[in-house]
Amino acid sequence: MARALELAARGYGHTSPNPMVGAVVVKNGRVVAEGYHRRAGSDHAEIVALKKAQKNGRKTVGATVYVNLEPCCHVGRTGPCTLALIKAGVKRVVYATTDPNPMVNGKGARSLRQSGLEVKGGVLRKEARRLNEVYFGVYRTGRPFVTLKMAQSLDGRIATVTGDSQWISGPPALKVVHQLRAGNDAILIGRGTLKADNPALTVRNVKGKNPYRIVVTESGRLPGSCQFLDNNDDQRSIVAISAEGVKRLAKRTRGKNLTYWTIKSSPTGGLDLADLLVRAGEFGLCSVLIEGGSGLATSFLKAQLVDKVVMVVAPIIIGRGTDTIGDLGIRKLSRNVGLDDVDIQQVGRDIVVRGYPNYRR
Repeated sequence: MARALELAARGYGHTSPNPMVGAVVVKNGRVVAEGYHRRAGSDHAEIVALKKAQKNGRKTVGATVYVNLEPCCHVGRTGPCTLALIKAGVKRVVYATTDPNPMVNGKGARSLRQSGLEVKGGVLRKEARRLNEVYFGVYRTGRPFVTLKMAQSLDGRIATVTGDSQWISGPPALKVVHQLRAGNDAILIGRGTLKADNPALTVRNVKGKNPYRIVVTESGRLPGSCQFLDNNDDQRSIVAISAEGVKRLAKRTRGKNLTYWTIKSSPTGGLDLADLLVRAGEFGLCSVLIEGGSGLATSFLKAQLVDKVVMVVAPIIIGRGTDTIGDLGIRKLSRNVGLDDVDIQQVGRDIVVRGYPNYRR
């Protein structure tokens, strides 16, 4: 199962909206074939592994298949994996965790058992759910999985008093950030970050596809020249904007290739971030990476819409400057936003802290 998880991870950044899945075929105590789901629309991991085994002389008959997600039992872009396993003469299927998709969710395992296969679930369940945290998160919340990434100094600043912020973290940590970009469907920033940093919001330093680029702006006022507008040949630039703002921005010739999402206004001011995520889900996005700035990060945390935090901490002290996170309305320390399942990693000179917010109500 550990090997199946390793194989599954090879599909990182390519399988959305599908999960990452790996499969290992074992017969007479020996691995005879393995495979993984390469991209959405291609063969599922079980099918890839079964085909390889069958090329070697029907080595699937009486075999055990290890897979990190319950085999599917419905017809999507591909046929049901349960039927393929049954037809291949597999004797035993071991899976890590139940598929949360209502079309599967226990039905796959039940179908296999009814056909006489031995089925065992729950092997390395926690690790399997963590690998596919986006997939499970979408079914848990009904919206895209939101990761907040920030890079800050030791004293909690993301920029100096003049607004200078490039670069707080070192090159090794920047590679981690680009891996995050490659694994998410979209990057989300605010108008302030667009104006201050003019970011490209593309994947560099690692292999991977460029995500969609989303800028949140209530007013629709964008810089006269910026990469977000100028480098939009792939038509992946999206503006999340108020109804009033979209009328102003749509008149710009240079905005003709933009996609506009008209977002409801929040009763407390600004745009309704929950509505923004609804639009993102309707658009087909499963994961969103927030990269700045402080105002946007604070708003998402206040709305309790952040599912994961990745904080890069550089060993520098800035003094006065822009706070990483603004006022969350917390007046008692006991009401803090704690992180669960924390992982701490040193990357070059920097420290990367990963965790999952625990909103103490």
